[in-house]
Amino acid sequence: MKTLGVIGGLGPMATARLLTRIIEMTDASCDQEHLDVIVFDRPQVPDRTAYLLDPEHSASPLPSMQNTARTLETLGAGVLCAPCVTAHCYFAELSGCVAVPFLNMVEETAAEILRFGKKKVGVLATSGTIHTRLFQQEFSRQGLSWAVPSQQGQATVMEVIYDEIKRGLTPDARKVSALCQEMAAQGCDCVVLGCTELSLIPKEMLPENGSVDAMDVLAKRCVTACGGRLRAEFDRLL
Repeated sequence: MKTLGVIGGLGPMATARLLTRIIEMTDASCDQEHLDVIVFDRPQVPDRTAYLLDPEHSASPLPSMQNTARTLETLGAGVLCAPCVTAHCYFAELSGCVAVPFLNMVEETAAEILRFGKKKVGVLATSGTIHTRLFQQEFSRQGLSWAVPSQQGQATVMEVIYDEIKRGLTPDARKVSALCQEMAAQGCDCVVLGCTELSLIPKEMLPENGSVDAMDVLAKRCVTACGGRLRAEFDRLL
């Protein structure tokens, strides 16, 4: 199996969540059947959303992320990933600075949604991700319709991410429900948790069979791309 390299710390809890999901999704009967993983946890990387929204007054996260990617490759990683959706705004620069495959969680998430027949996706993500149209462009490219929250809805998304999850608090169920209802009102038959912090929303707060977690999609692809065996129950994430 190939060794997985993880650009971690973006944020720290999301990185821990990815590792947990990889272990849970791997069909292993002993320690030796799990993936070898190298994690470079770098929470001091400048905030991705802050730079995208105000590059004149914020530091670029790209140099440190590229340094991390190269370090992981040097240490022997055969597949790389970054459990941060907003970081994928720099995917071309990140994947281009190494010679090993770099998993694209935005592209993989769109393919997973399309695979199970969903037609229109509500995008719940950081303002930086929404601003750069990462998901919107990829969904359109793969033939999916999409919708994004209203201005107030997007403010609520950012509150859930920055004022609750990143502070170690449980997300407000009423806010999550209101966001899902807003997406349904726009005709969405699916919502994507398009920020790895949103992966920490308890599943009972989300519509059954109507949401997909980009983090889960990434974890699934990490297992298969590195040559691990995927547990059968995780073949379908929707």
